[in-house]
Parts: sequence; C-alpha cells; structure tokens
Amino acid sequence: MFFAAPYWIERLTHSDAIPWVLFNAFVLVMLLLDLFVFHRHAHEVRMKEAVLWSLFWISLAMSFAVLLHFTYEPQAGATDPSSLARRGAALKYITGYLVELSLSVDNLFVFLMLFAYFAVPRSYQHRVLFWGIVGAIIMRIVFILAGVAIINRLHWVMFIFGAFLVFTAAKLAASGDEEVHPEKNPILRLARRWLPVTRGYHAGAFFTRVDERLCV
Repeated sequence: MFFAAPYWIERLTHSDAIPWVLFNAFVLVMLLLDLFVFHRHAHEVRMKEAVLWSLFWISLAMSFAVLLHFTYEPQAGATDPSSLARRGAALKYITGYLVELSLSVDNLFVFLMLFAYFAVPRSYQHRVLFWGIVGAIIMRIVFILAGVAIINRLHWVMFIFGAFLVFTAAKLAASGDEEVHPEKNPILRLARRWLPVTRGYHAGAFFTRVDERLCV
C-alpha cells in the first residue's frame, strides 16, 4: 500500500475530491453515532424499531438525492443545461442506491446463517453486524485503492483480475445448492488454531481475560 500513497494523496488534495471527502466524513460520523449514541446499550432490536431505523436511513439517503438535484454542477464543457445535469445526477444516484440495496438482500441470508451458527444473542446482533459491515467496507476500500493504483502502473494485471472473476463465477455456478459449512472455512479454522478464542460470550466484549490470558 505504501507505493499507492502518493497517488491517492495527490488525488485527495484535488478540488474535485473535496465533496467526496466531506461525504465520507459524514458517513463516518453517522456510523459512530449509530454505534456509540443510538445503540450504545446492547439490546434486542424489535420489528418496530428496525422498521423505524430503516425508514430513517432510507430517508437520509433520499435527502442526499435531493441535495444532488439542487446543488450538482456539471463539469466544464458539458452540453447539458444545469437543470438537466442535476436531475440526471440525482437519478443516477437513486438508481445506484436501489441496485446496491437489492443486491445486498442476499447478504441477509449469510448474516442469519452466521448468527445461527455462532449462536449470537439477539441483544448483540446489531453490534456484531455493525462491525462486520465496517470491516467489509474497510477491506473493500483497501482493495479498491490498491487495485486502482496497481492497474494505473501495470495494465496487464487487469487480465489476472478478469481471469480470477471468471474462475470465481464458474466455481459458484458449479457449486449449485451445495450446503455451506462455516466451521470448515480455512480462515476460521486457522484463527481458532492460532488465536485464543473463547466458546461463549462475555457481556458483548470483543476481548476478555480467561485465566489471566487475553482471549477473543
């Protein structure tokens, strides 16, 4: 990642990147509020509360579309009038939001499977899900930044990435209705082999001491 740092520092200091920095800073603040303020105390999230919070986050996302509609400015040299460009930007955002929202539905089944396998208490499921999503976002950012930096320097790497995607798609298609067994996951097995992992939950803490030994 160090070889990619100068490239991204230059990009982030460009004036066009400032709105993106502000947008991501806002998202980070909302995530922190969600964990440390709105859900500071672990509790079981009931259906009514889940629906209300879903409506809140969806309304917040749609508010950003309204902001785009009234504030977006087309790039210099664009032929579309500002009103049409703003409407187009808002529609593109809403389209992307709906597509990502629909594609994320299948993740719900993965979450349910993991919660059931690890017997996660309902009162801790929000916190586990929160940190799982944050971890996924961080890993995605790392891979995207590293991938873009590598592709800008070594264009032939795109063929390797493409071959890997084709191989993954073929493997998924061939698996069919094969049952998934999380306990056979090599990463999980390696973690249990080399890390001191407890079998139970300790008041929602990620780390605890068992016999004076720090455990996960």
